[in-house]
Amino acid sequence: MEFPANLRYTKDHEWIKVEGDIATVGITDFAQHELGDIVFVDIDTVGKPLAANEIFGTVEAVKTVSDLYLPLAGTVTEVNADLEGTPENVNNDPYGKGWMVKMKIDNTADVDQLLDVNAYKQLIGE
Repeated sequence: MEFPANLRYTKDHEWIKVEGDIATVGITDFAQHELGDIVFVDIDTVGKPLAANEIFGTVEAVKTVSDLYLPLAGTVTEVNADLEGTPENVNNDPYGKGWMVKMKIDNTADVDQLLDVNAYKQLIGE
């Protein structure tokens, strides 16, 4: 499994890539592997301010539906529209074409509270 060192991670298996006060969010390689084949991604929170750890959508796999949690407080500004027609991108390229949302972060200092790659690997037993 792949875990890019330039990203931050959550205990709920989301990854976050921060560029200024804009962040890209998706689920980790570990999460997509555990879920199995993803068949649908449902995100309807664009423009809504959300607190950290609030649900921003769901991902549906063949056997289960799982909530998606926003890693930081902020506002979802964009959803990856490509996932509507090709949700399998989450399985095939979780850190690239499988990204889920972009958000404007309320407080960039909160990024420091997220897990770095080593802490995330320890969490999942890697």
